[in-house]
Amino acid sequence: MKIIFCFVAAVLVSAGMIFGQAGKPKPSLNHIAVYVVNLQTSTVFYRDIVGLDTIPEPFHDGHHTWFSVGPKSHLHVISGATQQTAHDKNAHLCFTVPSVIDFIDILKKNNIPFESWAGEKNTYTNRVDGVKQIYFKDPDGYWIEINDARE
Repeated sequence: MKIIFCFVAAVLVSAGMIFGQAGKPKPSLNHIAVYVVNLQTSTVFYRDIVGLDTIPEPFHDGHHTWFSVGPKSHLHVISGATQQTAHDKNAHLCFTVPSVIDFIDILKKNNIPFESWAGEKNTYTNRVDGVKQIYFKDPDGYWIEINDARE
């Protein structure tokens, strides 16, 4: 839940919508980090399946891949986890795409299972506001939502 709040807050701050009582900008999201078992597998997944662009990372130690996920916001994928751990669907990363249906084609071509919010396999959720959304897991079991929200 914290990940979702931080990401939404960062988007609102970048749009100039969140201010403190004194009119000063609130903190904004810098990055989200996920700890993974296999850096190469996760890098390929986030780059080639999710479609994120890699950006330079300062460590150059073979244990990090950084991705751009918005204005001045990054996803840091860090190797070193010894095993996958269970994650609740409520704690997920969410990315917006132009077409959920087109994104589903990418998942199908790569044999990646997906589901609706309710857990129905191979289908999407239509939210009350008309946004389509799907959920699937990355190689380490982190949940990802893909939706077609316009704002």
